[in-house]
Amino acid sequence: MVTSLDFEKNFSDLEDKLLELKRFSAQGDKKAQEEFARLEKKTNRLMAKTYAKLTPWQKVLVARHLDRPHTKDYVQRLMEDFIPLSGDRCFGEDPAILSGLASFRGLTMMVMGHEKGHETKERLHHNFGMARPEGYRKVLRLMDLAEKFYCPVVCFVDTPGAYAGVEAEERGQFQAIATCIEKSFQLSVPLISIIIGEGGSGGAIALATSNTVIMLEHAVYSVISPEGCSSILWRTRDRRQEAAAALKITAQDLLQLNVINHIVPEPLGGAHRHPLQTIDDVGNVLEKNLDILLSQTPKAIKQHRRSRFLKIGQALL
Repeated sequence: MVTSLDFEKNFSDLEDKLLELKRFSAQGDKKAQEEFARLEKKTNRLMAKTYAKLTPWQKVLVARHLDRPHTKDYVQRLMEDFIPLSGDRCFGEDPAILSGLASFRGLTMMVMGHEKGHETKERLHHNFGMARPEGYRKVLRLMDLAEKFYCPVVCFVDTPGAYAGVEAEERGQFQAIATCIEKSFQLSVPLISIIIGEGGSGGAIALATSNTVIMLEHAVYSVISPEGCSSILWRTRDRRQEAAAALKITAQDLLQLNVINHIVPEPLGGAHRHPLQTIDDVGNVLEKNLDILLSQTPKAIKQHRRSRFLKIGQALL
């Protein structure tokens, strides 16, 4: 059963009733089947109306939903023969970033992404997707490996931001992120990033300096969280909704600003209600974009990536 968000109250009660009716319908109760069909149409109508008018802050809540598919879910469904590659060969392993070699529809690639985890124990283990320096140095190491064997790199972005603890700063957090960004511009292999939930600050852009940035319809991507922005500008977290609107964090806003390249529509009610369908849709878009990039020369791929970033924000000029 999916956990409902506050703004979903107008149809969440109907969803509960549908679950009850579904049990009776499965037993052949004709009256229950008719009532189920009527309520399902009403629920879908209300859900579609609600999700068509989501505010930026409501999209933040959807992007953070615990039931949204995470990097591990995408890897398990889309990839074959996944071989985990761990450690930065300097300090240690960072479970906040899942990475390794895999086969995607016949193509060998390097896949990496922030992993939040679903259950409380998992989320603590993965540090809620907030990577430390060793995580980004692992990314750097595997980018070098992908370049050596000419493997495309695919990154799944889903983090509130890089870990900001004292020990992370002591181990060179800012330098690790900056080096990842620098390395991304140097790669001559295709690099595609997919923002599947939250894309927060430098922790996200370290894995999103790509030829192509794909974003789910209700994901968010910003330089700072709405709460952080509100705290800095107004000395309170209470204006987070206003901050979310001002930051232009939605996929629709970012497409207009040329920050991202493609939006993948989410199923009715969001990715958290239909995770498998969402993953399959992302896989289809990923395959199309990989085909386009793989038809280009290494030199053209590097130039394409550089040109894309030079176009960001030009829509406002």
